[in-house]
Amino acid sequence: MSGKQWKMAILPGDGIGPEVTRAALQVLDVCAAQYGFSVEKTELPFGGVAIDACGRPLPQETLDACLKSDAVLLGAVGGPRWDPLPLGQRPEAGLLGLRRALGLYANVRPICLREPLRGLSPLRLPPGARIDFEIIRELTGDIYFGAHSIAGSGASERAS
Repeated sequence: MSGKQWKMAILPGDGIGPEVTRAALQVLDVCAAQYGFSVEKTELPFGGVAIDACGRPLPQETLDACLKSDAVLLGAVGGPRWDPLPLGQRPEAGLLGLRRALGLYANVRPICLREPLRGLSPLRLPPGARIDFEIIRELTGDIYFGAHSIAGSGASERAS
């Protein structure tokens, strides 16, 4: 990979997102120096900060830059400040738009119980037992992108 140049869209997001994103970029910079590659980084508004700046959680400029990039580094989005907005206008709506546009189909959540947190876990495990697994959620249908409808007439409808 020596001398390789990558383009990365940086979407710091809201709340703790920018802090975590900055730390991740520091690690990336060390890796780039160690292994001889470079990353052209473009920071863009996304989530709540994009709503405040542009009126929508996923501005077209941000989406276009993500589509032209080799990678996207995404920080956490959302917060109580934007909770009163309608669902389709909240920061999280930008996530769905980004996932759809980039063709992302899975959400991988690694879970590993760290020893210092064992006492906080509701699971009572024998000494030395480990928890180390991943949850993989598909993001192609149902609640994310499936057809949504409301059927029935509610309480007035009774089974015979």
